[in-house]
Amino acid sequence: MRQRNEQMHLGAFIYYTGHHHAGWRHPDSGVEQLFDIEMYKKIAQTAERGKFDMMFFADLLYVREVEYAASGMLDPITLLSALSMVTERIGLTATVSTTYNEPYNVARKFASLDYISGGRAGWNIVTSQLDLEAHNYGRPEHPEHALRYEMASEFTGAVTSLWDTWEDDALVLDRENGKFADGSKVKEADFKGKFYSTKGPLNVPRPPQGYPVLIQAGSSEPGQAFAAQYGEVIFTAQQSIKAAKRFYQQLNEKLVQSGRKKGTLKIMPGLSPILGATEEEAQRKYQELQNLIPAETAILALSGFLQYDLSGYPADGPLPTDIPDPVAASNGMKSRVKLFLEMAYEDNLSILDLGRKILSTRGHMQFVGTPEQLADLMEEWFDSYACDGFNIMPPVLPGDLEDFVNLAIPVLQKRGLFREEYTGSTLREHLGLERPELGHFKPKHELSAGV
Repeated sequence: MRQRNEQMHLGAFIYYTGHHHAGWRHPDSGVEQLFDIEMYKKIAQTAERGKFDMMFFADLLYVREVEYAASGMLDPITLLSALSMVTERIGLTATVSTTYNEPYNVARKFASLDYISGGRAGWNIVTSQLDLEAHNYGRPEHPEHALRYEMASEFTGAVTSLWDTWEDDALVLDRENGKFADGSKVKEADFKGKFYSTKGPLNVPRPPQGYPVLIQAGSSEPGQAFAAQYGEVIFTAQQSIKAAKRFYQQLNEKLVQSGRKKGTLKIMPGLSPILGATEEEAQRKYQELQNLIPAETAILALSGFLQYDLSGYPADGPLPTDIPDPVAASNGMKSRVKLFLEMAYEDNLSILDLGRKILSTRGHMQFVGTPEQLADLMEEWFDSYACDGFNIMPPVLPGDLEDFVNLAIPVLQKRGLFREEYTGSTLREHLGLERPELGHFKPKHELSAGV
């Protein structure tokens, strides 16, 4: 008997031509169309056919390993604006960094996307990871981890203040009397913080959803604190149901401590499925992909993640236990580095196996098996309150997304776990999130505000 009355939420996470590091090399990948709108139109329409809550585009502000790895990506806001014209219901979400942007620009872009799409926009708020990004923006180094989250919190407060500068009924559009808007309902944000200041008002009226859905990806302590303050969806990475349940409970407790209601934050871990008609077929597909990752690439990637040179150790041997604390050394994704270490020691993975595993999913959960077995796993996690749904990460695009829609979605629908049709038209309606009132997220770091 089902333990939850509601249905799970699903995001389609689109990344290059697949999340597997070597997925672009697979003969079924669409790498030749990586910069072609036609491929993304097909992907978007496939995801909407599967009734996904949203499709989600990551964004990186740097290029490296250009010879051997898929690199470079179209600007996600521009791309999603185009895709809004060939879709009708699916949510359209994109990553935009708080570290290398200004609040006014971001507020305007997402308000515009929300209007263009008819209320389907979502902002994945990240702080970026690497010095490479800092160098591209004329800065000597990437800000320290905790400082980035302090900046992100203030940045988000500034953006929501700008979205609040127009009241919902500010537009009058009275041709006869020549009154475009009610001036008393359009106010300056006058946001003045430690890191950011913006006067306003925004030059786009309040978005159709009030605020585009606020999404956050990060599981460190600063990341969780930020999610509890602002997040409405969190993309996370857990490898076991035990860890996921612990994270789910912990984050919901932080949510209540921040004065918010349970259920106002949807937790959606990443899941990268490789499906086959039989387990044997799925395992064969998995091994084909893993074998496309050269050993030296896997070891180099792992060394970079841990900031420790592993080239002198046997590739088929265990990860050393005397590595200087890589979590403390990391200025990137600290929670992900911790996860990699736990995977290595708990599962007795060799250096090579861990390196290849990281490159296959970047620390997210991977599933290899049949659609029915995948549905079993998803149902167990959902009914056990380990998550509110999943962010599906196809290893190879577009084929693995099509397999999920054609093979796994019908099983989930038959079990009553997932919608058969959209019942709403906005992303907030898909996620069961209320439209926020003016001033819903009051900035904590603001020194003065006019709204």
